[in-house]
Amino acid sequence: MLLQGGGSLGAYQGGVYQALAEADLHPNWVAGISVGAINAAILAGNPPEKRVEQLHAFWDRVTANPFGRWADPWFMDDAALAGIGDIAHGFLDQFRALQALVAGAPDFFKPRFPPPWMSAPGSPEATSFYDTAALKTTLESLVDFDRINSKAMRFSVGAVNVRTGNFVYFDTETHTIRPEHILASGALPPGFPAIEIDGEYYWDGGLVSNTPLQWVVDAEPRRDMLAFQVDLWSSRGAFPQDMSQVGIRQKEIQFSSRTRANTDRLKNMQKIRAALTSFLRDVPDNLSATVEAKILAEFANLRVYNVVQLIYRSKHYEGNSKDYEFSRLSMGEHWRAGHTDAVQTLQHKEIFDRPNNEEGFRSFDFADDGPVARSAGRDHRESAS
Repeated sequence: MLLQGGGSLGAYQGGVYQALAEADLHPNWVAGISVGAINAAILAGNPPEKRVEQLHAFWDRVTANPFGRWADPWFMDDAALAGIGDIAHGFLDQFRALQALVAGAPDFFKPRFPPPWMSAPGSPEATSFYDTAALKTTLESLVDFDRINSKAMRFSVGAVNVRTGNFVYFDTETHTIRPEHILASGALPPGFPAIEIDGEYYWDGGLVSNTPLQWVVDAEPRRDMLAFQVDLWSSRGAFPQDMSQVGIRQKEIQFSSRTRANTDRLKNMQKIRAALTSFLRDVPDNLSATVEAKILAEFANLRVYNVVQLIYRSKHYEGNSKDYEFSRLSMGEHWRAGHTDAVQTLQHKEIFDRPNNEEGFRSFDFADDGPVARSAGRDHRESAS
């Protein structure tokens, strides 16, 4: 399960996982960036029967009104949502995003006082607008880090080294995971402070790559894989009509483009491996025993991949603040969208079939405009039946 970053949109991933759990599908590897890292930690740090409950608990806590409890139910029903109206919904979204800017999100982050420019240079207070100490406490209350480090489920989160600019993954195969690794993956500047880990400082992995697909498919030893890639930003969108829409499209392109690049790269690598596998079958025995031939054979090592994409597609009333709008109303809407999309996707049983093409790769995107299945060599639209 591959979980993209996207701030408050991350509730969509909770809905997706709920649908997978209801279908008795439990990932043996979860990788995340930013808020995807938080959701990933909750999944890996809890037994299957508690994961949905703990995901609910996290999103319940961080979407409480920062000015106190009020009539804002966790999940408003569809009738209540329809009654609000798009204009009123958009106004509420903007108002509650302003609340988050001013007061933060409970059990997640709070604004610094005094402000950064009044703090000592080089300190966390001088280099970020918000304090995320509360998130560490929240993670420790919802996540069993001993369970994560037991490797019952492989766990990976990405971050960027502030000093070198290098993208790194903290993985249970190579690291003992602590709350700091999760905070580092979600430390988006200038809002959140860099997180120190073993003498180095790290920022949000989404600065370099917002989708962990490449890390997972490149890991050794390679294996056959059914991957659910849960994205919070759609690469497709209309041409912007004003400056607010320009901001939205910028974020969508910036944070979704690596998904397309990584998927295309996997397709091309599968083509090369398939061609190389075919070529090596005809290599004479005296050449197949050479060191060079063995290196090529190890690289070829053809595995098969099904990548199932689930992408949150924003409502037209959601503005540029949609990724930091922490209201119960929007969180419930995002969660339900994820659950609905995943339930509909799981009805297409072809996602569970091994690829039958030479390249051993298929990707699926059951979008609103019709289900699309992409093979390594071509794109083709399939029946929804």
